[in-house]
Amino acid sequence: MEMMADDYDTREISRPLVFRLHENVPAIVREVLLERGWTEFDQKEQDDTDWNLYWRNSPFRMTDHHSIKPWQRLNHYPEAIRITRKDYLARHLKRMKGVYGSALYEFSPVAFIMPNDYVKFMSEYSKERQSVGTRPSYWICKPVDLSRGRGILIFQDIKDLVYDCTVIVQKYISNPLLISGYKMDLRLYVCVTSFCPLTIYAYEEGLVRFATEKFDLGSLDNIYAHLTNSSINKYGASYKKYKEGIGCGCKWTFSKFRSYLQIFGVDDILLWQKINNIVILTLLAVTPLPVASNCFELFGFDILIDEEFKPWLLEVNYNPALCLDCSIDDTVKRKLLHDIVELLNYKQIDTFRQNQVAGTKAVRRPVPWSRAGESAPREAPGLLTCQKVTKSTSASSVRPALQAATGSVRKVATRTKKTARAHPRETLTSQLRERMNTAKIPSQAKAEAKNNQLPGAGHSPHKSAQLSCWLPTPDFCNYKLTTRPYFLSDKDQRPVPRVGGFVLIFPFNEAALQASRDRTDVKSIIKEIKKLVSKQLSSK
Repeated sequence: MEMMADDYDTREISRPLVFRLHENVPAIVREVLLERGWTEFDQKEQDDTDWNLYWRNSPFRMTDHHSIKPWQRLNHYPEAIRITRKDYLARHLKRMKGVYGSALYEFSPVAFIMPNDYVKFMSEYSKERQSVGTRPSYWICKPVDLSRGRGILIFQDIKDLVYDCTVIVQKYISNPLLISGYKMDLRLYVCVTSFCPLTIYAYEEGLVRFATEKFDLGSLDNIYAHLTNSSINKYGASYKKYKEGIGCGCKWTFSKFRSYLQIFGVDDILLWQKINNIVILTLLAVTPLPVASNCFELFGFDILIDEEFKPWLLEVNYNPALCLDCSIDDTVKRKLLHDIVELLNYKQIDTFRQNQVAGTKAVRRPVPWSRAGESAPREAPGLLTCQKVTKSTSASSVRPALQAATGSVRKVATRTKKTARAHPRETLTSQLRERMNTAKIPSQAKAEAKNNQLPGAGHSPHKSAQLSCWLPTPDFCNYKLTTRPYFLSDKDQRPVPRVGGFVLIFPFNEAALQASRDRTDVKSIIKEIKKLVSKQLSSK
């Protein structure tokens, strides 16, 4: 019986990471995870909790967030739509502009939510028309909950404004930066690994998206001249043609764009600092979101640059498109997904799952705390403390956990060895995981706290493993934590500054870090951003 239990646990320890995909998730997500040696979740053969990453295009239910396990990650935060639906974003930015000043939040064009703001819009429209010597503005109308350029209308005369659903009407930026006469904008990928404390990573590489016909304010109905969405332009007559200064297709990488700017003497570093400021200020507008554990959010920020090199926020995308329309897509998005997995630090999450199971084994022999062929770390940083089972360990120290699962153990013992291997994820591991995750009694927790190292201390087997994992908060799940729920570096307990192509943009200094701990102090953070902006302008 003991041998069967040992075999059972060993297989559980060494199994690969498991991903679970909802329908309509882009194929590249599966491809990247398989490339990394993951296996796909099989609902018929595996326990409902036996997956490490659940990726879906739609929001998760709150019950999914409440039942999350320490070894699991969800690719959405609850209520992230607060920032990705156009009317919600406009309201939040308008509120922040009223509280902290229009100068700081002038990166978003004036917006009206129709039909509620129809009277306000007409007042603004009429005032411009009646002003002597003022050139009438162009306007753009967008449905609030559609993407990929669907339903967009550009107009100058009010008689052309027609809509049959809730829309947002904004001033159209009629002086965009043009390259060889073509309009372009930037798709910036931003990953938020925690909203409390706020931790923001921007991806160095991204997509520059071009319209496929030359910009012309005389033909406002030409979507191929005014919209940069590749989902539209790939169907245009000029998409596959060579376009002078642009090339074929409709995309560049950030790297190529920055090289282009440098050729003409543009300060691309200052431009990117301004863009990072926009990202931080936008996310502060919806901070904090509801407390949630083991989540991350990948946003797609659409930034337009005008001819004065001022960046403007157009919108924030939920589930930024990961389809592969061209080789540039594959280059950028495949590495992006690989780096997201690195950012989530699944090596340590995997170690933690092994520790969970290892702590439930019989006292027969020590259990390896790492994958086959890897050296065992002294202590997995950022993980719940789990005592090693050694020869000197008293059997009584693990007997309560085993006795609590006696029924499941007997069930396993009565199976044949073949049957046990065919179904290794019955109730035994799920019950034992729950047992191991229950909060410790105060005296036990206090005793262990004296022996605990700081997260990451004395453990850095390689670059990706130097990250400390972020874990659920105590008030959201039923188990104790030994670390704060965000990445810490080994030395100074700060979020890791870089992982792959992801660069930490918030917190950006000690004061911002302190203001983001526990409850986010937005007012203090805004003060630090104002200092930062002032320093950036003076350095220019």
